[in-house]
Amino acid sequence: MSSKTKLFVAAMFTSGSLVLAGCAADSGSTGETSTPSEGGDQGTSAESLIPVGIVGVQGDILDISEFCGDQPLKVGFADGFGGNSWRATTRAIFEAEAAKCDNITEILYTDAQADTQKAISDINSMVAQGVNVIVSFTDAGEALLPTIRAATEAGVAFVPIIACPGGEPGVDYVDCVSENVDTYGYGLALWTIEQMGGEGNLVMLGGQAGNPYSTAVYNGAKRAVAENPNITFLNEQLGDTFVDTGWEPGLTKQVVAGLLTQFGQIDGIVADYGGGSVGGIEAFLDAGVALPPWSANDSNEFACLWYQYKDTQPNYQVATMSSRNWVSAPALHKGLAAVNGLPNTEPSTYNLEIIEDSTDPNKQPVCEPDLPNDAIISSGLSVDQLKALFGQ
Repeated sequence: MSSKTKLFVAAMFTSGSLVLAGCAADSGSTGETSTPSEGGDQGTSAESLIPVGIVGVQGDILDISEFCGDQPLKVGFADGFGGNSWRATTRAIFEAEAAKCDNITEILYTDAQADTQKAISDINSMVAQGVNVIVSFTDAGEALLPTIRAATEAGVAFVPIIACPGGEPGVDYVDCVSENVDTYGYGLALWTIEQMGGEGNLVMLGGQAGNPYSTAVYNGAKRAVAENPNITFLNEQLGDTFVDTGWEPGLTKQVVAGLLTQFGQIDGIVADYGGGSVGGIEAFLDAGVALPPWSANDSNEFACLWYQYKDTQPNYQVATMSSRNWVSAPALHKGLAAVNGLPNTEPSTYNLEIIEDSTDPNKQPVCEPDLPNDAIISSGLSVDQLKALFGQ
């Protein structure tokens, strides 16, 4: 094992026990908070440097200046799929955050285009180019573990986001940074079921087939359905999995049109991508079918469509949780802390709440007509940054 690998792996486990909860995508987070050890010299206490599995909220994210260090560094964002506005926004946040460290000399980006073999090649290429920190949306899940382990062995601080790839955080990679996925699916499904009056046909729309993130969201939604016996979860007739939309509005429109043809009546939808959901909404409108309650993560156009149709579609209500593109920032922090041998106790699992709810006067959807349709208001990017990102 290289000296760099020893530096950050040793910082994350000891002969004693560490909490390794949190980010295995097949189970989601337990929601229990792990507490870093108290006392001792943070510069030498392995357990206190970068404990894994800490649960918190967005407000717990620290300033990157605490983790930049002094040595020249290269960082990279290895995306498993870069073909939608959510991915473009997440990349922009990562690059803007990295630019705050003067000692980061190069910021690399790759797009695997939903191809597992290309994702493996992209990661290996970054390692070969001497990248010190890799943050990655590991869409291919466990298929990437051997490559991730090899990167760790080579001394790279590897930090997956959102679609946690299994394995052992703190050993195979620094940690995985994501929202509490199970709570996300469960919370949005409960809201949707409530708007449905506790009965009817529910569908959950996810991303590309087999991805661990949508699987975890689906499992959370299933838990909500299990508490409501008058709900028919149509996904159970579709292979007991989420509906594959490719996280693309155009494909989502086609898929939802097919669902309407197959089932006729759909009374509620839970989606793990608000930006893609706009295509599904168009499918309902084109079919002349009443829009149902719809929950997802936030997107400017998703909110604006509610204002456009709320007066003519009485059953159409929407709710969102944060699109949490900002997780790429604390993921970068953890990678930098690992390389520089610095302590980092930021959360790796973030609890989200419903931030927009058309039924709640205090949480009305936020539509910004002067911003692009694809803008994600909760991203933290400024108006100018969002306009520049989407070429407006």
